[in-house]
Amino acid sequence: MTTAAATEASSTPARVRPALVLAVAPEHLPTVDSEFARYARDYDIRCADSASRVRAVVAEALEQGQPVALLGIGWRLPADAAPPGAPPGSEAPSADGASAAAVSGLVLMDELHALLPTARRICLTARGDFGLSLPKLREALQQGRIDTYLLVPQGPRDEEFHTAVTEYLSDWGWTASTPEVEGVQIIDGANSAEVARIRDFLDRMGIPHRVHRPDSAVGREVLTGLPSVQSGAAPAFPVVASGGVGSGAVLEGATARQVARLVYGSPQVVDSDDVADLVVVGSGPAGLAAAVYGASEGLDTVVLEEDAVGGQAGTSSMIRNYLGFPRGISGMRLAQRARFQATRFGARIYTGLAAESLTPASEPGEAHVIQTEGGPLRARAVLVATGVRYRRLGIEPLEELVGLGVYYGAATSASREMEGRAAFVVGGGNSAGQAAVHLARYARSVTLLVRRPDLAATMSDYLVREIAATARITVATSTQVTAGGGDGRLEWLQLAGPEGATRVDADGLFLLLGADPCADWLPQAVVRDGRGFVYTGREVPKPLWTGGRPPAALETTVPGIFAAGDVRAGSMKRVASASGEGAATVALVHAHLNPPEAS
Repeated sequence: MTTAAATEASSTPARVRPALVLAVAPEHLPTVDSEFARYARDYDIRCADSASRVRAVVAEALEQGQPVALLGIGWRLPADAAPPGAPPGSEAPSADGASAAAVSGLVLMDELHALLPTARRICLTARGDFGLSLPKLREALQQGRIDTYLLVPQGPRDEEFHTAVTEYLSDWGWTASTPEVEGVQIIDGANSAEVARIRDFLDRMGIPHRVHRPDSAVGREVLTGLPSVQSGAAPAFPVVASGGVGSGAVLEGATARQVARLVYGSPQVVDSDDVADLVVVGSGPAGLAAAVYGASEGLDTVVLEEDAVGGQAGTSSMIRNYLGFPRGISGMRLAQRARFQATRFGARIYTGLAAESLTPASEPGEAHVIQTEGGPLRARAVLVATGVRYRRLGIEPLEELVGLGVYYGAATSASREMEGRAAFVVGGGNSAGQAAVHLARYARSVTLLVRRPDLAATMSDYLVREIAATARITVATSTQVTAGGGDGRLEWLQLAGPEGATRVDADGLFLLLGADPCADWLPQAVVRDGRGFVYTGREVPKPLWTGGRPPAALETTVPGIFAAGDVRAGSMKRVASASGEGAATVALVHAHLNPPEAS
């Protein structure tokens, strides 16, 4: 049982040894041993003095099925760090600038990564080696060979060192390990595609969960309490029990949207006569930034989200170029922190509720009305931050397998199912690159399918280099999926490339095909371009300007209705720019709500 959503045979999984944290730094062994001892309560801490000893510990862990959470390997190791199979007495290459008697630990790190692809990798270096090692460590970071490098602590309470360690242990815990506590229990008796959507929502919200079979101890306990079963009827799967969230309710025949409402409630609790200062539709980076700044500046702020908080960005396994996070941050973590921040200031966030329509105010000073399945919401100002959705592939046999091996988006919960399997990613943008790198931690092979002849035009350079340095990833350019299928689950794909059509075995297909705006719910008064993206500010066609002046920078053609992030025409389609636009909208909302008095 190596995944957070693995199907369990009983409510008491077999006990395994705690996850291993393995460190090797022979020149600083006492210090490293002392520092990592802080984690001994929850992890099996092993410190080794040589590469040969590390290999022995790893072999033992693999044989016993013990997970390895983190590797901390010194920059300088004894000469026995030469790869297996080298002639007796030979040393590993010393291209990193190390002396002949001591070699770079990157050699050993690469070797172990092939055996332990999910373990987080930290290179440990001493202050005296830092100047020598820094160029190579930076290069290794850019290539994805390590997750970070850290100086060996020089004294007690080096909390910067431990902050990095705990961040990586936390990241490993959320993405690669079985949860110790189940916030939600899912009983799946029908191999339902809806289970994949529920799991993806829970993963993106950071809620620990596990899937159980109906005949397991947990499954029997949950099912026997259902009114339908007590009356003699068969249960409707999937069944979701919220042991750790919501009211502890049990949903029968659950959908992801119902689970979302269970977690965050419904705006039906809002008085229908209440008028919010700002209603934000969408909770991606733009919507969350607007919620944080709006609520912190005293605006009565409500956020509506039909899916999981975080939007498309929330599915990113690791965002490495977001300002202020030098070690990177997952989309889930970024969204989680922003969500906590917004609610701390008083913003109300509701998930599982889509905006169905928007009726603009008929007169200045009146409220706009957003219609939802949970009822109407009235707002003095509205921010449209609904972002974009991935385009559909349009191949019917594959559309029927969505959630059963075929996924739109990164689907980080499904990544763990790819362990030892063949995964395919379609797309040439950053999201596709991040998904491929993340999948390579689990899958036997990852093939990135790109319509263009290369990646450079559409993907950030750091991702292009990391993909090139990841042995498990193959890039197939000028290639498209033309067919595929399987008996109840994805089994094969047909690809069309430069060498013609080929049929390949496939266990997972992750589609990140480009984006269409989520703006079809908006009224005609909110004018959009030919592709459906919302015009704002000077992007608005001049014939629609009022008095020869364009709307405010992020304001649409309807006063008091704003747009930010990917749904906006002319946006940069980047997390940082969307966050900036969401924050900037708040000043415009204030100006709209408090217009200057006429002189």
